[in-house]
Amino acid sequence: MEEDQNYILFEPYLSKELSQDDITAFESRLKNESDFNQAFNTYKELSSFLEHKFEEEAASNAFQNNLKNISNRYFEKQKTSKKTERFKLWQLAIAASVVLLIGIFTFNNFSSPTFSDYNNYETISLTVRGKQETLLKTAENAFNNRNFAEAETAFSQLLAKDDSNKELQLYKGITLLELDKFAEADNLFGKLSNSPSVYKNKATWYLALSKLKQKDYDACLEILKTVPEDADDYLQAQQLINELD
Repeated sequence: MEEDQNYILFEPYLSKELSQDDITAFESRLKNESDFNQAFNTYKELSSFLEHKFEEEAASNAFQNNLKNISNRYFEKQKTSKKTERFKLWQLAIAASVVLLIGIFTFNNFSSPTFSDYNNYETISLTVRGKQETLLKTAENAFNNRNFAEAETAFSQLLAKDDSNKELQLYKGITLLELDKFAEADNLFGKLSNSPSVYKNKATWYLALSKLKQKDYDACLEILKTVPEDADDYLQAQQLINELD
């Protein structure tokens, strides 16, 4: 309960809304209570970071306004309420702490791009007349229906008969990526990205997405910077670079 009471004081202090007596008492606690001082500094740094990160964004404004409104309601009631009502007022302190935690949770979940933001694949068409027509159709349908386990099996069977087919290698790499078989996927994408194939740039893009899915953001960023301007995925690569920077 005491920790909740502490948090409700931080924002009014930073906003210079406390009375002089309350400011004196607050600053005395900062000097004499190490836990209180540490909690305040953590709150101040987080608030500053959030304000900078989400400047002019609606989500940040809503969060800050909500927290401020709760604080204002608390101090307004404090001026007029009786001592017997203080328990209810501290419930508002708990509510403010919850709002803060929700803001932190929201920041952690939405500040970084995710693989699912970018794994929207175009429909593929592989069917040609020949001995492998049925297997190609199986691979095509499985991939387009996002049945990646079945698609991987089909692509593996196709590549066993034609291991030089770069297109099939690319699609198998994607299925491996979707199945979290990162080492195999990265190996395929790496070889393709270093080949003179027309799928070179696509492989580079998907190698970056593999690193994104693995949350290896530094590696993802470095790979994205190698996507050339004439690549189909150049604009998406630039967008992702901006989100990661």
